[in-house]
Amino acid sequence: MSAIVKRAYPDTPHHKTVSEAVEILKRDGVIVYPTDTIYGLGADLLSKKAMERILRIKQAEKGKPLSFILNNLKDIAHYAIVPDYAYKIMRRVTPGPYTFILKATKNTPKYLLFKQKTIGIRIPRAPLALAIIEELGRPILSSSVPGSEEGFHSDPFEIEQEYGSLVDLILDGGVMYNNPSTMVDFSGDMPEIIREGAGPVDALMF
Repeated sequence: MSAIVKRAYPDTPHHKTVSEAVEILKRDGVIVYPTDTIYGLGADLLSKKAMERILRIKQAEKGKPLSFILNNLKDIAHYAIVPDYAYKIMRRVTPGPYTFILKATKNTPKYLLFKQKTIGIRIPRAPLALAIIEELGRPILSSSVPGSEEGFHSDPFEIEQEYGSLVDLILDGGVMYNNPSTMVDFSGDMPEIIREGAGPVDALMF
């Protein structure tokens, strides 16, 4: 069955669109949605079945680290151990185009951890994504949509052509810049830049 493709407005989300996405997520569904960087594959954080679908879509082995999205910093300590220095930086740069690698707490679903004891967390400047999280009532498991020559799909038409039979809903927010988030590891005593992307690196300095 082909995915539903729905026009979406990343900066001014419609309540009906948000509700439709949430209902699909609650049924172990997988959605494609725009963030503040690239298109993401989204699933309910508590759905192991949906996580396994994302891994199959990405042709990734079980145990591949996945990130999830929160809608603010106030809930982050529930899922991750945040050093004081890291929290100060995160408070300065969120919401924004960064992925933070942090040590996981026992509240993080075990099927997300495998050998590694860290998780990736994003708090994007993306009203549509944040509205979906707010209505769902918990974070969204998220991973980039792969496939273009540069490594990521940024055109929803191309996403539909390649993944339309593998996902349940594609929220079409238009063609996006092909620039992923900047990834920084905060699991140690000092920040370590893992990937330079859309977020300015100098904003992560003390």
